[in-house]
Amino acid sequence: MRDEYDFSNAERGKFFREGARLVPPVHLEPEVLDYLVERASARGVSLSSLVNTLLKKDIELIDAGK
Repeated sequence: MRDEYDFSNAERGKFFREGARLVPPVHLEPEVLDYLVERASARGVSLSSLVNTLLKKDIELIDAGK
């Protein structure tokens, strides 16, 4: 890294977007990922679709227990 950087021509908030949603990466343990990939393939759906379906079911169970 340099000792100093020139920010004299910088524009504050240049890349800020109101209401933008960041999608954080989700890191699965290898054995969990392997299992889910296998299940998704067997069902003929994408990994993302399967994970979203499973999480939605868990959310329903959590909400039902409130």
